Amino acid sequence: MKLSEWAYSLSESLLSEALPRRWAHSLGVARRARALSPILGRDAELLEAAAVLHDIGYSPSLAATGFHPLDGARFLRNQEGADERVVRLVAHHSCALLEAEERGMRRELETEFALERPELVDALIVSDMTTTPDGEHTTPAARLDEIVQRYGPDTIVGRFIQRAAPEIHAANERVERRMAAASGAQPM
Repeated sequence: MKLSEWAYSLSESLLSEALPRRWAHSLGVARRARALSPILGRDAELLEAAAVLHDIGYSPSLAATGFHPLDGARFLRNQEGADERVVRLVAHHSCALLEAEERGMRRELETEFALERPELVDALIVSDMTTTPDGEHTTPAARLDEIVQRYGPDTIVGRFIQRAAPEIHAANERVERRMAAASGAQPM
C-alpha cells in the first residue's frame, strides 16, 4: 500500500464518523498539499500523507494530552508503516511549538520530535492555513481570523494563533515565491 493510501485510510477511520467536519478539513488540507506538488518533487506524497493526518490527534480515541499535534504524532509513531518524516510533520504542523509553549509542553514536543525540513514545514503550514474547517480554500488572513473568532482571542489557541500569524504569513510568502518560480511566473 502506498504511503498516501495508508494515510487516507487511517485518517478516515479516526475522523470521518467521530469528527466529520475535521475529516472534511483534513481532506481539504490534503488537496491543498497536492496542489503544491510542483515545488515538492519526491516529497509530494509525503506531504499529502502528513496533510491528511495532521489533525488525527483530535480523534476522541487518541486525545490524551488535549494537544492534538502531540497526541497525533505519538499515535503515529507507534503505527506500523508510519513514515518518521510524516510523524515529525504532524507533530510540528502549523507552528505547533508556539502552541506547545502556551500549554507548557514545548520541551516535551521538542525532545520527542525533531523538526522536518523548513520547506516541507512551510508547505504544510500553507496547506492548513489556506483551508477552512469545512475543507474549502481560503486565505491565510481569513483563516487566522476564523480561528480567533472560533476559539476567542484570550484562549490558548487564540493567543497562540495570534503569535503564530507573522510566521504563517511568512511561510505563505515563501511558498508563493517557490510556486511562482516553479511555474516561471512572478509571485503575487
